[in-house]
Formats: sequence, structure tokens, C-alpha cells
Amino acid sequence: MVTIRKVENVDEKLVAAYQKLIPQLSSSSSPPSETELTSIVNSDSAIVLIAEEDNGDIVGSMTLIIFRIPTGIRAWIEDVVVDDAARGKGVGKALNEYAIEIAEQAGAKTIDLTSRPSREVANRLYQKLGFEPRQTNVYRYTVS
Repeated sequence: MVTIRKVENVDEKLVAAYQKLIPQLSSSSSPPSETELTSIVNSDSAIVLIAEEDNGDIVGSMTLIIFRIPTGIRAWIEDVVVDDAARGKGVGKALNEYAIEIAEQAGAKTIDLTSRPSREVANRLYQKLGFEPRQTNVYRYTVS
């Protein structure tokens, strides 16, 4: 069984968990340092969620961003990752359901996320949770 909770403080255990989890999410991004994690956790718009097993092991995480724009309060889910050894056990579902609850309580009109088409299991999960594909173009500008 896993427990989902908001991260309030950054410690060595959390840093170590991200060192293990981020390479499972992205081969092009380095895990955040303790200073970087602290900056995220202390942000007014970011909520870091983690999934912990009963033994205290961190087996998943995500970042929920909640922000106000002229058209209302919005939310964005980023960097969802579940440890390979914990996949298929409902960790991703639990993380997302908790994030949805927080966003709804904050008054968000919408919650967005992106997922590569190759992540078929994740995409099926998002659709089961009620996320629908948007008819929009996603653009990225890379700062050099």
C-alpha cells in the first residue's frame, strides 16, 4: 500500500529518491539537487507529491502546478514518475487522483498534462481518470 502526501521539507531521502526516479522519466534531464528541490517545494505555485510505501520508500512523484491567469485558475501536472519496481500497483493512479483533488479544492477550471504517445499505459490511465486529448498544438521554444 502507498500513501500520497505533499512534500513539506527536503531531506536526503527525497534527494536520493529523485536521483533514482528522474532517470526513469528522462534520459536528458539530471535529477534536481537539494537546493533545486527546496526551491520547487518552497514555490508558491508548485506542489510536490510523493508516493511512499509502508516501509517509507518513495516509489513515485509528481509536481502539480496551480496558477491564476486572466481566464481563471488552472493546474498543470508535470514530471509524473513511478519507480519501475512499483509500476502496475496503482501508484500513478493514486498520485493523479490526489493531484486532481488538490486542484479542484483550489478552484482550478482545468488540469492539463502531456504524455508521450509511446507511454501507452500512462495514456490509458489518464483517459480512465477523465483526461481527454485536446485539439491544440503544443509548441516548445528551447532557450540556448
